[in-house]
Amino acid sequence: MKILTVVGARPQFVKACMLSRKLRSQSIIKEVIVHTGQHYNHNMSDAFFSQLALPKPDHNLGIGSDKQGKQTARMLSKIEEVLLSERPDIVLVYGDTNSTLAGSLAASKHHIPVAHVEAGLRSFNKKMPEEINRVLTDHMSTLLFCPTQTAVENLEKEGIRNEVYMTGDIMYDAILHYKSIALHQSNICARLNIKPKNYYLVTVHRAENTDDPHRLRTLLKVLTQLNENIVFPLHPRTKQRIKHWNLLDLLSSKNIKVIEPINYFDMLTVESHAKAILTDSGGVQKEAYMLRTPCITLRDETEWIETVQAGWNHVTGVSDSQTILDVVRKTIVPKAYPNLFGNGDTSETIYKILCKKTGKH
Repeated sequence: MKILTVVGARPQFVKACMLSRKLRSQSIIKEVIVHTGQHYNHNMSDAFFSQLALPKPDHNLGIGSDKQGKQTARMLSKIEEVLLSERPDIVLVYGDTNSTLAGSLAASKHHIPVAHVEAGLRSFNKKMPEEINRVLTDHMSTLLFCPTQTAVENLEKEGIRNEVYMTGDIMYDAILHYKSIALHQSNICARLNIKPKNYYLVTVHRAENTDDPHRLRTLLKVLTQLNENIVFPLHPRTKQRIKHWNLLDLLSSKNIKVIEPINYFDMLTVESHAKAILTDSGGVQKEAYMLRTPCITLRDETEWIETVQAGWNHVTGVSDSQTILDVVRKTIVPKAYPNLFGNGDTSETIYKILCKKTGKH
């Protein structure tokens, strides 16, 4: 069985490393990895392959950043060329990026089954490119691997009931495997001169926030008004938009440590030790929960509603800075910690389903 895995962004490298390790341990499977190059910054791409022992991509398409349509179209064209040369039995995609959509669409056009890891997530906000990507990918997929029961129910409401599996979340596999390694190897707290539970971690990258000057200004004002130590790994898109909207002055406060994007081990470490995390990232919301760190979601909604219901995640909206500040200052560590994402055996579960469905068992 030949499986062609399409990845392109930081969260996908983390998810793929666990399943790839399982796939490559079996002689009956040949995995071909395609890296679209959607994330190309060293600390958001190459460093992840190295730290996670993810095999070097068999095909690196080098797409880079661009407008949504143009980037997706270039991916689609190049992935199609790879499909025609590799002739895989299944195309495996992760999450909700443009790489996910392009891989799914290219495979579907050539009648190659698509397996979607992290299927069924919904924010119900069609203005998010990620929402469009995940909905379309689910409707093109043959095998749908859902991280939560809510995801299964979302698919059922859309009429998708066949070959839907509640597998747990593969990112939890990675957290369980790498957390202790990261905390042992990373020295980022010493480098930044920060102490555990004495700072907030902030990440902002979604277009709905970075491409709207009012929303971006509101989020940056929160950092200046919070008057607490803040660690802010600055995403390339966010950095560019801050300059474009002339908002650099809002990052001049001494309490804000603006740093370059960081590798996976450093990220796990600062997430684990933070007093709380402020983010607009779906993946970081989930990592916060898995690491038992309270989260404040800087969006109007979340696809991880279970974390909100459990009391570990608080969705603030981005209407005004005071509303966000009030939530941040009231945030505490909940006593209850429900098991939301499985038992850390998702890669094993998905592997067995893939083998069964292709007759390779």
